[in-house]
Amino acid sequence: MIKMEHMVLEGIRGIVPYKPGKPIEELERELGIKDSIKIASNENPVGPSPKAIEAIRNSLEALNRYPDGNVTILKDKLAAHLGVKPSNLVIGNGSNELLELALRTYLKPGGSVVFSEHAFVVYQLVTQAAGGRGIAVPMKGFTHDLEAMIRAIRPDTCMLFVANPNNPTGTMNTAEEVEALIGAMPDNCLLVLDEAYKEYVEDARYPDSVKYIDRRVVVTRTFSKLHGLAGLRVGYGIADESITDYMNRVRQPFNVNMLAQVAAAAAIDDLEHQEKARRINREGMAFITKSLEKMDLTWAPSVTNFVLINVERDSNEVFQALLRKGVIVRPMAEYKYPRHIRVTIGMPEENERFIRSLGEVLGRAKI
Repeated sequence: MIKMEHMVLEGIRGIVPYKPGKPIEELERELGIKDSIKIASNENPVGPSPKAIEAIRNSLEALNRYPDGNVTILKDKLAAHLGVKPSNLVIGNGSNELLELALRTYLKPGGSVVFSEHAFVVYQLVTQAAGGRGIAVPMKGFTHDLEAMIRAIRPDTCMLFVANPNNPTGTMNTAEEVEALIGAMPDNCLLVLDEAYKEYVEDARYPDSVKYIDRRVVVTRTFSKLHGLAGLRVGYGIADESITDYMNRVRQPFNVNMLAQVAAAAAIDDLEHQEKARRINREGMAFITKSLEKMDLTWAPSVTNFVLINVERDSNEVFQALLRKGVIVRPMAEYKYPRHIRVTIGMPEENERFIRSLGEVLGRAKI
């Protein structure tokens, strides 16, 4: 066997790969079960917009052509929707790619990046892969401690990642807190506001982050959550033209496929589908949290489409027990919450099955 480890970049050698949840079909095969439900990956249980599906069908015969490298139609629709110029946008293969593009554009070798200890694990992965040093800051309860993040900035820090709302806790920082953070940041530092779950937030204190883009802020969002297009991988970044110009130079010209582009452009207009998804999520969140209260369990206050639950025992054991009942959730030891599971709000019958199964596994009162 040829050994090439010595040629791999040091930062990459030390990476522990991100572990996505297994497909339902594979788990059912392994466990010998049927009719399982997956409420582990914060996907929209309603599915994609019918308008997006129709746009995909209408584009299938053009698959022999490369997609629009400039993503013109989607950029124009997003710009009109957001009240910005198309030049303020950069489109990515999911919002994850935008996080990486920002780092590749601004991170100098050996530089540092600040993020919260219990935030999206990809922040550490992309920082390490790019040869940077991640500085993980403890949270205040289940929420970003933005003041502590400012104190963590070093002379070589080029960027702060702030997930708002945060994954996996589901909590948010207010407009007042975010504005204070921006005001305290040094001039040589970029703030990346990861707003993947923004469309689920109904709290009036949540910031209108687009108005910050002229203050060294990049806002990233996705079509994977509310719009139900996770399988197509399309996200976007909003920033000052001086930032998007350089990020677009790093971006590959055909990074977003044709079907993702047309589906996302169509999904923007389907307000009925968006409101349906919000309503089902709102009702499901109320049902699950009320049921957890009856079981004397605690959870992080979530403004998203998922909830972080303290199961008061090893989360992997609870995860495995729920698996055997055909209920797929996410254990949170990877996020340094060894006694918590993260559960996506599903359709009503999925939520009921989860609560019933959790009650059986924990020996708690059933609904």
